[in-house]
Amino acid sequence: MKKRYLYLLLLPGVLFLTIFLVIPILSMIGTTFNDEGTFSLQGYIDFFKDKYFIDILLTTLRVSLLTTFICILIGFPVSYYIAKLPSKRKAILLLFTIFPLLTSPVVRSFSWMIIIGKNGVLNKTLLNLGLIQEPLNILYAPNAIIIGLVHLFLPLIIVTLVGVMENIDSDLLRAAESLGASKIATFMKIIVPLCVPGLVIGSILVFVGSFTAYTTPALLGGKQRVISTFLYQNAITLNDWKLASIVATIMIICTFIIIAIMNGVAKKLNPKG
Repeated sequence: MKKRYLYLLLLPGVLFLTIFLVIPILSMIGTTFNDEGTFSLQGYIDFFKDKYFIDILLTTLRVSLLTTFICILIGFPVSYYIAKLPSKRKAILLLFTIFPLLTSPVVRSFSWMIIIGKNGVLNKTLLNLGLIQEPLNILYAPNAIIIGLVHLFLPLIIVTLVGVMENIDSDLLRAAESLGASKIATFMKIIVPLCVPGLVIGSILVFVGSFTAYTTPALLGGKQRVISTFLYQNAITLNDWKLASIVATIMIICTFIIIAIMNGVAKKLNPKG
C-alpha cells in the first residue's frame, strides 16, 4: 500500500512531462515521416545526402566533444583540489565556481568578443609583446565557440565531480600508499575509477548543453553554423518547419547515441560502478 501511494506522488510529474514534453516531441518526430499523407524517409535521405548539412552536424559534434574533453581536463584537477579543502574554503571556492552560471550567456559571449576579437585584448597584448606579427583569427570560428562553451559549462562538471570526490574514503588512499602504491598509481587506480559516475554525469551535462546551445555559438561563431543555429534559421527565418523538425530529431538521436557510448565507456572503466 505504501509503495502504491509513493507511485501516486509521481503521477503529477509524469502527467506534466507526458503532456508538455513527450507528446509534443513524438508529434514533431511523426511529422518528419509524413510526406503528403504517406510515410516517407525522403527528408532524412535529402539531409544526409547534402554535404552542407553533414558539415554542420560534424562541426557541432566536434565542438561538443572537444568542449566536453577540455572541461574534463580542466575540471578534474580543480575538483580534486576543492574536494580536499576544509569546509569553509571549499564553500567559498564552490561559490566562486557557481557564480558564472548566474551571468547571462549573452553577457559572457560579448565579454569574450572583447577579449578574442581581431582588435581585442588578447591580440593587442600579443602584438605589443612581439609574439605575433598579425592578429589571430579566433573570433567567428569553431575555436571561439569552444572557448565560450567551456566557460559556460565548466562549473557543471566541477560541481558534479566535487560531490563525488568528497565522498571518497581517505582510508582507501592511505591503504594504497601503505602498500607501496605511488601517488600517480593511487590516483589512476583508485580515485579515477571511483569518480567515473561523476565524470559520466558531468560529461553528459556538458555535451548535451554544448550540442544544443544557441546563444554562445550564434554570437561567437558568426557565420559558422552549428546545428542549433541551423535549426533556428530554418524554423524562424526560412519558415521550413519540416526541415527544422528533421534537424531536431537528428539532434535527439545523436544525443542518445553519445550518452549510450559514454555509459558504455564508464562501465568498462568501472565495471562494479
